[in-house]
Amino acid sequence: MASSEITLEAVPSIGEVAPEDWDACANPGSACNGSGRGTSSGLPGDSIALSKPAYNPFVSHAFLSAVESSGSATARTGWGPRHLVAKLDGRVAGVVPCYLKSHSQGEYVFDRGWADAYQRAGGRYYPKLQVSVPFTPATGPRLLIREGVDRERIADALASGLIALCGVSKASSVHVTFAREAEWKLLAEHGFLQRTDQQFHWHNEGFATFDDFLATLNSRHRKSIKRERRDALSAGITIHWLTGSEITEDAWDAFFAFYMETGSRKWGRPYLTREFFSLIGEAMSNDVLLVMARRNHRWIAGAINFIGSDTLFGRNWGAIEHHQFLHFEVCYYQAIDFAIKHGLKHVEAGAQGEHKIARGYLPRTTHSAHFIADPGLRRAIDDYLKRERAYVAEAGRELAELGPFRKGIEEAP
Repeated sequence: MASSEITLEAVPSIGEVAPEDWDACANPGSACNGSGRGTSSGLPGDSIALSKPAYNPFVSHAFLSAVESSGSATARTGWGPRHLVAKLDGRVAGVVPCYLKSHSQGEYVFDRGWADAYQRAGGRYYPKLQVSVPFTPATGPRLLIREGVDRERIADALASGLIALCGVSKASSVHVTFAREAEWKLLAEHGFLQRTDQQFHWHNEGFATFDDFLATLNSRHRKSIKRERRDALSAGITIHWLTGSEITEDAWDAFFAFYMETGSRKWGRPYLTREFFSLIGEAMSNDVLLVMARRNHRWIAGAINFIGSDTLFGRNWGAIEHHQFLHFEVCYYQAIDFAIKHGLKHVEAGAQGEHKIARGYLPRTTHSAHFIADPGLRRAIDDYLKRERAYVAEAGRELAELGPFRKGIEEAP
């Protein structure tokens, strides 16, 4: 019997895909209730590691819709949606969150050097296609496939479809960033170049309390963390966890002020609008944890986290008062505390930051895949990436040796 035909279409808004269809592909068989209980990541024997994935809030229809509807990721801001949709017998079988970009901002996998070199040589690097969650350096699925279909066939169709979309869009390239390793390998089979980088993640070894975690550290780091936690709150600061209905519009107002203050200093123009936070508060507040610091009856600092079925994803932080070690307390130690109390296996604390190692966050490799249309540019980037991958691997080994754990403590695989 002949196989059913797969059709591919690029749509200019996630609103053109029904939420139930998108989410059936993005988080098949999963639902997050904020408790940390859910399905595990890819099953053994699944060659593309897409069966029964853990719930990832960032690829949900609610999150991506909020990014677009709020005006944060639109053609006007240089993030023109071009989501790829695969249909099998007229039914949505797979989707890819994809954007036509006119710049390289908000991605956290840096290719500005490639753009500059190509443009100096007379090429046109923009527009390019970006497969990612806007403004979110968190690993997650990028080829999103519904359960009950031939997953490898749909994945191959989506990968080939991205290359075709590159040509139709007159884009220079396709960049699939913060992909899972299995997707990274599959895309390489379709001619995508492989890139790696480093982040710092915390892993829960079945700890019952924060003190259990501290007991795995050497004496110097254990004492240092205890001192930092004590000093961070010494000015009469209290810490509060807000989630679900506890996150009011007043809390969002306060957090947005923190976000704007820090974002304006770091990036010049923060990416997310105030409306974005209200939208996720309406649609997915049970997947959100605000860690807020209060002093003298007002909020002074906070960090936003998103709750997956087995991972707490740390995202943005900001403050309107600056106190020593408060950043570490709100962003890192409170995240560990929450993960332990809710049975989460991992904390991903965002991009960069070797200072996280001393606080129990160890180096982990991240993966991105890049299709470069121009053969000359492709050869140059391929050569560069071979050297870069070797450097990242060696740096990861050296950084892991700096970990704060007592000798003999086993690390998570």
